[in-house]
Amino acid sequence: MAKGKSKSPVRQLLSPQRIFIPVVIGLAVAVWLLWDEFSADMFSQVTWGWSTAFWLFCALLMVATRDLGYMYRIRVLTDNEIKWRNSFDVIMLWEFASAISPSVVGGSAIALFIVNREGISLGRSTAVVMVTAFLDELFYIIMVPLVLLVVGTSDLFPPNLQKIMFGMSLGAKQIFYVGYGFIVILTTLILTAIFFAPQATKKVLVKVTFLNFLKFWRAEAIQTGNDIITTSRELRGKPWTFWGKAFGATLFSWTARFWVVNFLILAFGTLAFNEHMMVYARQLVMWVIMLISPTPGGTGVAEYMFGEFLGLYIVDGFSGVIALLWRLFTYYPYLFVGIMVLPGWIRRVYLKRRLITFKKAYSKKKAH
Repeated sequence: MAKGKSKSPVRQLLSPQRIFIPVVIGLAVAVWLLWDEFSADMFSQVTWGWSTAFWLFCALLMVATRDLGYMYRIRVLTDNEIKWRNSFDVIMLWEFASAISPSVVGGSAIALFIVNREGISLGRSTAVVMVTAFLDELFYIIMVPLVLLVVGTSDLFPPNLQKIMFGMSLGAKQIFYVGYGFIVILTTLILTAIFFAPQATKKVLVKVTFLNFLKFWRAEAIQTGNDIITTSRELRGKPWTFWGKAFGATLFSWTARFWVVNFLILAFGTLAFNEHMMVYARQLVMWVIMLISPTPGGTGVAEYMFGEFLGLYIVDGFSGVIALLWRLFTYYPYLFVGIMVLPGWIRRVYLKRRLITFKKAYSKKKAH
């Protein structure tokens, strides 16, 4: 690589410190939580048997369901051009990229690279990544009011949770409403930009960067505007069945993602129906707070927030245990599976590109 050039997305994924940091932070917080709660007779409170094994299996089943939903969605968004086997690689590497990136950043840039290397054009890859983010936010916007209608807000927010934002001390309730409002505004802007006014959106973005303190972002604004126009062209004329399948897969995946926690709690205790819904609702609130985490994949913050939000519904002394199991089921596997999938994926996609290049060169030579 020439000196001065930035690292390729693949080299970024393989960077040891990006993998090492979240593992160390997450395990350190989990061990601290376990140590803080541990008592000699803690495990005697739980009846170990087929019920515990069954609910742990259900939790694992939800993890698999979540990933199958994502795999189906990526096939729908690419018009089935990515095969089922290859969609597994894409989703695992996408989750891997998200796991080693700060929550506020996400893994979208690397996801774009991954989808593009699967043979999807850059324009369509951009559309896939942008629509994926849009569908995720849309699920959240729709689900929050529906769940709140069932559980209300009186017992929804942990009273002792405080965080400094914009120089102010905000509680969980204030953070949630600020975060939810931001998501609604952002999703509305994306919806308007992609489906109604892509050209006008680009003009606005570029004009804004002519302000002196924003001029350094002019190139990024132009690129974002181009991406929005490209995405709009790719999605224009898509039938309702396309959107129904894509959003259905999103609903399926995110529901399974949140129900992992419910099943883990059932493995060590019990939950009434209203408690199930409250656990689900509190996860929706917790997710907003995790979005502003500066650590890779929300590591450390997630484990701590878990006890703060859901400890009330967990057998005494087992909050740390279930928090660790939750991350072992839903976070750490993507680090290790990603590491295993990445070398084979690199060989496959680069061999595919070489074959395409060879065929084109051979066709030109034969034509002459």
